Amino acid sequence: MADNILEVQNLTKHFEVSNSVFSRNKKIVKAVDGISFHIKAGETLGLVGQSGCGKTTTARALCLLVEKTSGEINFYNSDTKNMESIDNLNEEELKSFRRNIQMIFQDPYESLNPRWNIKDIILEPLNIRNIGDLKDREEAVYEILKTVGLTPPENHMPRYPHELSGWQRQRVSIARTLIMKPKFVVCDEPTSMLDVSIRISIMDLMLNLAKDLEVSYLYITHDLAVARYMCDRIAVMFNGKIVEIAQTEELLSLLVKKINEKYLACHFHDTYGQALSNIYAVLQMGVQTLDTSVAGLGGCPYAKGATGNVATEDVLYMLNGIGIKTGIELEKIIKVSWYISNYMKRLPNSRVARAYINQ
Repeated sequence: MADNILEVQNLTKHFEVSNSVFSRNKKIVKAVDGISFHIKAGETLGLVGQSGCGKTTTARALCLLVEKTSGEINFYNSDTKNMESIDNLNEEELKSFRRNIQMIFQDPYESLNPRWNIKDIILEPLNIRNIGDLKDREEAVYEILKTVGLTPPENHMPRYPHELSGWQRQRVSIARTLIMKPKFVVCDEPTSMLDVSIRISIMDLMLNLAKDLEVSYLYITHDLAVARYMCDRIAVMFNGKIVEIAQTEELLSLLVKKINEKYLACHFHDTYGQALSNIYAVLQMGVQTLDTSVAGLGGCPYAKGATGNVATEDVLYMLNGIGIKTGIELEKIIKVSWYISNYMKRLPNSRVARAYINQ
């Protein structure tokens, strides 16, 4: 097999937008702006960056869910043993490509058809491509449910998505993806909608499946701790461009090596509840200064219009829990949080503050 499963050269995706329905003035938004990268067979490449930087658009372009503006996308053809362009594929070539490249979506609550049971959901891609007879397909569903840890399979197949927990739904999504035996899977924040306590089980499952089934991943995430755990290399996107790409540990330690950690500070938004795990990751690298906001209020000094700053109370609670002394009294900060929030007639954006008032 070739060293690379995917090669991307100068990929761009531009959108035309206007200020109103009747406006003639069009503005070009460069969602993806000339990025290049490759993914090796069996490798997991992390794609990280702030919301709106082009990560999901890149993923959708790779899966032919949006049409690229320009650039080259080459994928390994297991039949010809060559890297081949995915442009202008005929019907049979397109079927083969879609079988070998699959996507796990972010939200397990919305990516499954609520009117179908689990058996029919996982059977769907096999039925569409008319793979095997009905008996073979049902046996494949049974085996893939065992593979993703939904056992016994016969108990899960007749159930509907609303009868499952979040982690069970995401395992069904993974099963539906892997039943096609793809060589490459795009994972768009597959654990971000799950509780922190069960994310690790899904990540371990995906790592084990990658090894057992020889699958490569493009893993999109906001979470540096997740990227560090899952990925062999990390690519950082900013304003549609890849600004850095390197081995995971090399990239995460790059700033610390070049700049004394006492001069570094980190500013995190609590996107999908991942700020605390990101903070924990940078603490391990030696960073000691963090931007936080009481009650999670305020805007962002670095991204105009962005909200969702990590709450000071939540960070202090975590630091206290791991034995890091700050000299700040958590209870007094919580009282300030509620004072400001009550004045603004809103609840604080802090899980700790809300839990404290309910004690």
